[in-house]
Amino acid sequence: MKFISWNVNGLRACLKKGFNDFFRSAEADVFCLQETKLQEEQVAEEWPGYAAYWHSAEKKGYSGTAVLTRLEPLAVSRGIVRDEHEGEGRVITLEFADFQLVNVYTPNAQRELARLPYRMEWDDVFRAYLTELDAQKPLVVCGDMNVAHQEIDLKNYKTNRRNAGFTDEERGKFTALLAAGFVDTFRLLYPERRDAYTWWSYMFSARQNNSGWRIDYFLVSRRLAERVRDSLIYADVLGSDHCPVGLILD
Repeated sequence: MKFISWNVNGLRACLKKGFNDFFRSAEADVFCLQETKLQEEQVAEEWPGYAAYWHSAEKKGYSGTAVLTRLEPLAVSRGIVRDEHEGEGRVITLEFADFQLVNVYTPNAQRELARLPYRMEWDDVFRAYLTELDAQKPLVVCGDMNVAHQEIDLKNYKTNRRNAGFTDEERGKFTALLAAGFVDTFRLLYPERRDAYTWWSYMFSARQNNSGWRIDYFLVSRRLAERVRDSLIYADVLGSDHCPVGLILD
């Protein structure tokens, strides 16, 4: 079974930059999107063989998640229940026969860490949400989680230590998430691999120099770890400031 996740940084823009070429070549069973930046009624595109499920932000042109799947879900839910964490289209969950899929676009702590307190609360609520789901059925969790967990996960870790996405607080919350029963599939298979990034700034020729961050993940419930066959980073795929990531499960 093959999963793909991609922060497209605006689906309409990405469609003009080769999205469908990669989509067709990937032949994923489930294809997850973050930062779609549109409302469902603005999507004219069709993907034969796939059903599309959308969770758009109330604010137009902002945030948003979606799942394109050729596996029929048993149920679809949007959000993580708490009112103060709704309205931004950040989580969509699909239940399948033997697992649940959670697609997430985690809030950014923003410049000068203006939104870090909210991000800390979000991480706690999201972890509780995943833990509750995991008690029912194992999870595949994917998306832009807006944190580089370890020093190996970004190029310039010394100069970024107090920047959004690499604060001790955010990294600690990610550690707590893994401790709650989840596995970072890329590090499971490639614990020492360096220069493996999924996001690059548009400034300073960062992508050309591979000066990036690994902030897009596939996590699985610990009891699914033995089914992980590969965890992929498609660094050569353009169209966004993020590249797609993939997961192959038995």
